Amino acid sequence: MSLNVCVAGATGWAGSELSRGIAAADDLSLVAAVARKHAGQHLGDVLGESRLRAMIFASASEALAQGCDVFVEYTKPESAKANILAALERGAHVVVGTSGLSDGDYAQIDAFARERQRGVLACGNFALTMVLLQKFAEMAAKYIPHWEIIDYAYQGKPDAPSGTVNELAGRLGKVRAPQLDVAIDSIVGVRETRGGSVHGTQVHAVRLPGFVLGAEVIFGMPDQTLTLRHSAGGSAKPYVDGALLAIRKVSGLIGVHRGLDAVLDL
Repeated sequence: MSLNVCVAGATGWAGSELSRGIAAADDLSLVAAVARKHAGQHLGDVLGESRLRAMIFASASEALAQGCDVFVEYTKPESAKANILAALERGAHVVVGTSGLSDGDYAQIDAFARERQRGVLACGNFALTMVLLQKFAEMAAKYIPHWEIIDYAYQGKPDAPSGTVNELAGRLGKVRAPQLDVAIDSIVGVRETRGGSVHGTQVHAVRLPGFVLGAEVIFGMPDQTLTLRHSAGGSAKPYVDGALLAIRKVSGLIGVHRGLDAVLDL
């Protein structure tokens, strides 16, 4: 049986590649899309993909009126929360690829999702290499007391840290707090050069041309360091396989689950 999918942000950088991936899948059907700029057009005409026959709507509420099993949120932080809640209200499960939502946002979404008995799978990054970095980092944090994170992204990315790094820092914080030998408020000089504290971890956000998205966590012990790094190029293809997996698996969840590994056997 085919799953009916609605993609919000279907003509964007990541959403368009995912839409093409859905078109190529035998068990998925893209029935509606959200993209304000292209509202009223067929998604296949905009993306040059004849297998995509879905109509594009200006708002999530219009698209959701067509009915879907899974709603994929790939828009912007300022519209994401309302879109997710609207999808849950309509009875759809939700996959979230948009970054920038707060823990408070997710707490509210989780409560509503559980009330509606629907699943929300929120992934800061769908790339399998990033999922593995998160798991390896959690393992390392059990044994290495010092670590910091570097958050890489293109110069125009407005949110810092990225959703990927926020999720990574949160996961490490659940393992334990990293050791700081010099407290931030005891720094001599410019305290901001030590980064910002995210879930107890010092994070340094780099926003420069030449980067797309990446994360690096550096662990330190006396006379030794361990560096784990994920880097993504200019294509959105690394995120498609993970997002398709999330779409197929989210209906087995209730409430909010963070990270693609929630549905992987790792």
